[in-house]
Amino acid sequence: MSQDSTSGPAPTRRLAARRRREIVAVLLFSGGPIFESSIPLSVFGIDRQDAGVPRYRLLVCAGEDGPLRTTGGLELTAPYGLEALNRAGTVVVPAWRSITQPPPPAVLASLRQAHEEGARIIGLCTGAFVLAAAGLLDGRPATTHWMYAPTLAKRYPAVHVDPRELFVDDGDILTSAGTAAGIDLCLHVVHTDHGAEAAGALARRLVVPPRRGSAGDAGHPRHLDRSLPEEISSDPLAEVVAWALEHLHEQFDVETLAARAYMSRRTFDRRFRSLTGSAPLQWLITQRVLQAQRLLETSDYSVDEVAGRCGFRSPVALRGHFRRQLGASPAAYRAAYRARRTDSGDEEGRVPEPRGETRGENLSNGRPALAMATRRGAEPGKPESDAYAPRLPVQRGRGGR
Repeated sequence: MSQDSTSGPAPTRRLAARRRREIVAVLLFSGGPIFESSIPLSVFGIDRQDAGVPRYRLLVCAGEDGPLRTTGGLELTAPYGLEALNRAGTVVVPAWRSITQPPPPAVLASLRQAHEEGARIIGLCTGAFVLAAAGLLDGRPATTHWMYAPTLAKRYPAVHVDPRELFVDDGDILTSAGTAAGIDLCLHVVHTDHGAEAAGALARRLVVPPRRGSAGDAGHPRHLDRSLPEEISSDPLAEVVAWALEHLHEQFDVETLAARAYMSRRTFDRRFRSLTGSAPLQWLITQRVLQAQRLLETSDYSVDEVAGRCGFRSPVALRGHFRRQLGASPAAYRAAYRARRTDSGDEEGRVPEPRGETRGENLSNGRPALAMATRRGAEPGKPESDAYAPRLPVQRGRGGR
């Protein structure tokens, strides 16, 4: 059972003054899979300010005495211990070694304290079992790898487990399905913190789609971001696509694009779909909504002005498409975005020094990306542009490893 998207995520506690949301602590354990463990390190631990991605501070923490051995036999030494969680505003548990083994009591106590002090707690894949053992998922929607979802639901009956989702954002508690879904959730976190531009820039740097649906939704199209994928840039239609992106503030339709390509509407539709996997009308509407999203995040234009600057014929049209794709009205989206930015503006705390002789400077930077990534199948009687529906308050998606 998943929380209904109309009810929104659970209310969050105010972040303690000594914690900073951009300080991300990643908990590692012996016996953990290296791929899942590396996901938050790659997203939050590399300085990509040159690409326009804001900086995070990454604290790699050992959840137990080391050395930590991965599933492949590699030995890791984490520069921090559990004490570093006292400064983190975001705590990530990327994996747990065994769904039948209880996590260390000290780890569970640290997670509960972090949550009580307003930290955002994230469990990737089997990391959800650690959150559940700490009691943080009781009464909440959550997901994990589909193969382990029945065990999670049976062992922790107070958790509303939905194995169909790519990830679930329940405000201050977030969980993801298997492996690649962890990337989707981390990109979603970046989008939540820094907006669509930062998330999109990170997604391009990681060479992953900023939005992703499930394998079961493979028949539905993928959307393009502002940049042109390499396979499109060498095609003659690339010029038309680039022109459309530069003129989203103007009112034009697919017939206009077909004319610029010197094609009939039918031929243009066929060529565009074969090249991008998306119907041109659906793609155009999505690009206008993305542009509106950026303006709502970065400007003080009224909703009516945003509609005009994104090529919508009326504010009513903007509101309808915006709500269908993002699950909220433009005004509500702007208010929620600004509230998040305000809440994360606490005075910066000092990051603890790494324990022992090892310094963590090489792991203390990071940035992020675009995220919300779920799509619904188009419903009978609704236009094709409804097929994508990334929902802001509660992010959901289907799939697994």
